[in-house]
Amino acid sequence: MHHGKYRFVLSLLLVPLGLYAVFVVSPYVQAFPIAFTDWEGLSADYHYIGFDNFVTLFHDSVFWVALRHNLFLLVSLPVIIVTLSLFFSAMLNYRGGVPGAKFYKVVYFFPSVLSIAVVGVLWQFVFEPRNGLLNGFLRAIGLDRLAQLWLGDGRTALGSIMAVVVWGGVGFYVVLFTAAMAAIPRELYEAALLDGAGAFQSFWRLTLPLIWNTVQVALAFQVIGALDLFALVKILSVGPGGPGDATQVISLYMYTNAFTYGKFGYASAIGVTLFAINMILTLLTFRLTRRERVEY
Repeated sequence: MHHGKYRFVLSLLLVPLGLYAVFVVSPYVQAFPIAFTDWEGLSADYHYIGFDNFVTLFHDSVFWVALRHNLFLLVSLPVIIVTLSLFFSAMLNYRGGVPGAKFYKVVYFFPSVLSIAVVGVLWQFVFEPRNGLLNGFLRAIGLDRLAQLWLGDGRTALGSIMAVVVWGGVGFYVVLFTAAMAAIPRELYEAALLDGAGAFQSFWRLTLPLIWNTVQVALAFQVIGALDLFALVKILSVGPGGPGDATQVISLYMYTNAFTYGKFGYASAIGVTLFAINMILTLLTFRLTRRERVEY
């Protein structure tokens, strides 16, 4: 049965790995040399211009605005999403699980099965200023003064998109953390209860250390996601990226330079810079959240 198994496994992996290399790895690798050219994307002619794209990028005010927004999202979104997910997961697992826990898991996870395009269009109708669901609800309960141009006002546009990201992201991590918590033996909680530990102490001193590896992975995913957010910003923002670059992010600015202005060389320089920032912040996340593994 074991004769030739490695050849069989390799033959099965050859096609998907080949497709991945051609359509995913290859564009990443090609972006690096293109970043040092003035290529416009649709011509066969280009010139190597050294680090000129990166020098221009360093003095590009819109890029720094986009980077500031990404860093703000990087700090806020992982904290909000992971904290809410841990809270809901702890509630679902409290004392072996609450009534209707399976139903709640489905409700929480439902946004995760929707495509980003569907989520964006759905929330466009929610935020629509005249007949949207949110402003309509506020007016119905007598809070007309709170109705806003949610996506059309620079003061609320980025926060509105953040709310959509949280709504769509919490459910996945609720399921992830719930599965990790369910694997913890109940005897440990019984022992903690006999020692006089309350619900909060049990979570902080028992549950969280035992699922920390899962939390660490979730934080890394959130760091990567916070540096992207292209699709939702593209669909939901005015402009897109507005109003007045209020929702501009690096991935959207890269796309705009490439497919609107035809600056593929400059867009590749933005992509290379984003790749470097992503790698550094991901490694820092694993480094800063590393702690001794707790066994049970």
